[in-house]
Amino acid sequence: MHTITLREGADLDGFRQAVRRLAAARTAPDKVLWSVGAPSLFGDDATPASDNGAPIFLPQAVGQLIETVVCHSDPERYALLYRLVWRVLNGERALLDQHADPLVHRLERLDKAVRRDIHKMHAFLRFRALPPAPPGPDGGERYIAWFEPDHHIVEAVAPFFVERFESMVWTILTPKGSLHWDRQRLITGPPAERPDALAHDRFADDRFAEGWQRYYESTFNPARVNPTAMRAEMPRKYWANMPETAAIPALVRSAPARVQAMLEAEAAIPRRRMPEKAVAAMARQAPESLAELNRLIQRSEPLVPGATQAVLGEGPEGAAIAIVGEQPGDQEDREGRPFVGPAGQLLTAALEEAGIDRGGLYLTNAVKHFKFVQHGKRRIHQSPTAGEVKHYRWWLMTELGFVRPRLVVTLGATAALALTGRPVAVLRERGPMAFDGWNGFVTVHPSYLLRLPGEEERRRAQAEFVADLRRASALA
Repeated sequence: MHTITLREGADLDGFRQAVRRLAAARTAPDKVLWSVGAPSLFGDDATPASDNGAPIFLPQAVGQLIETVVCHSDPERYALLYRLVWRVLNGERALLDQHADPLVHRLERLDKAVRRDIHKMHAFLRFRALPPAPPGPDGGERYIAWFEPDHHIVEAVAPFFVERFESMVWTILTPKGSLHWDRQRLITGPPAERPDALAHDRFADDRFAEGWQRYYESTFNPARVNPTAMRAEMPRKYWANMPETAAIPALVRSAPARVQAMLEAEAAIPRRRMPEKAVAAMARQAPESLAELNRLIQRSEPLVPGATQAVLGEGPEGAAIAIVGEQPGDQEDREGRPFVGPAGQLLTAALEEAGIDRGGLYLTNAVKHFKFVQHGKRRIHQSPTAGEVKHYRWWLMTELGFVRPRLVVTLGATAALALTGRPVAVLRERGPMAFDGWNGFVTVHPSYLLRLPGEEERRRAQAEFVADLRRASALA
């Protein structure tokens, strides 16, 4: 049995060095005991610091997952991560694509919890002003903050606060560790206890805290008060460190009266994006062929910035069946082709099982550009809004007009919304459906199958999906 002891907190470097040694020795996960902090009773491996083993090469997504999960407070995190590395190094390079795998599912939950904790610290940490320091190199205004993260994220959030508050001298104290920034260098320190100076009842004399409260009061929308949702997004555990929360009870109590006053005030026309104008402008261009339409789509800027390129439809004109998905994913955006990512691969396998030639189908998406949010190096898919679907609808309907399929199959609620103009409950309404001028068929999106947690549930849902495809093929 090999015993590895890592330092308290998120010991990424120590874990990497240990993994290199263990991988070089071909040590299986069940032969390793991981511990944190004090040396194990069984004794640690006495491997010289210089003998760190040869570098190992992992998929980028695995490396990013490791960087996040080592910050979790779960004592089993290192054992789980080494089990992941072992399987990847022993032939399962695409293991992270198997979302239903128990190990992958658990690690994804740890990853999500850490990212949520980082988001909470970014959003809910509040600095307090300290008395100015005496004249000198370090003199001037100083700020301090107290936060209680659930996980070991202090070092992970440091770049965010350095970039955001680069011109300030500040200290962040937490039970997991501390940070100090003097405008030139960042110093990490040990865990701390909450100072008496940061007690919630001392906000009244703090002009910095007063500024936070006034800002919150000015942005509070009384027409959208939902205390349950507020507590879910801003848990009460953070309230003691947030000066603006002192105003919440009074704002909630006064919300009905303020809403009534807003209703009685003179109405004003809201300023918002009008998809109708964009649709009318596209209609006036009247492309005369599918190729001309595709050139128009390629020249158009994405409604939501960030996409690499427009992803066009693929398949023969006159195809009996056109399959319409939601929008391109990360891999589709990079390659410029529809349904080539994990969901597309699942669709291809289901078509093959249903006895349908993918090459004879026309494949496209309701929205032509990839919408995402950036988390580190990862681009996380974001569902399009109803307004964005409406913006792209003219392109989709014109595209189908050139293809002239006998049946249009929509995958998921977004595609069904684009063809029907109304929200569709896919699991309840799946099956034949009349679209706007087209014979239609509604079924689930393959990404829905990838998100199912249990293998048995996923197998059942996939069989139903294949049955839908067979039924649609018979209708066409």
